[in-house]
Amino acid sequence: MAQPIATMPKLERITIDPTVMGGKPCIRGLRVTVGTIVGLLSASKTREEILALYPYLEAPDIDEALAFATWRVEEQEVAVGAA
Repeated sequence: MAQPIATMPKLERITIDPTVMGGKPCIRGLRVTVGTIVGLLSASKTREEILALYPYLEAPDIDEALAFATWRVEEQEVAVGAA
């Protein structure tokens, strides 16, 4: 049975711009990547600590970083055309 294809959630705070951080997914065009946020969370930093480290971030930025990372982990590549 085929797995359903995960669709990217509607995210308004994640931006991808080739001129910012080499095109890595960032928070609102800032030079803070989704990977940075996820890495800090995985290093046991709390949301409050992250917001103190980056005072220009907002709590919803962390939520969207997690949503984006979750989508990317579940993303599947689908072959197009005849195999």
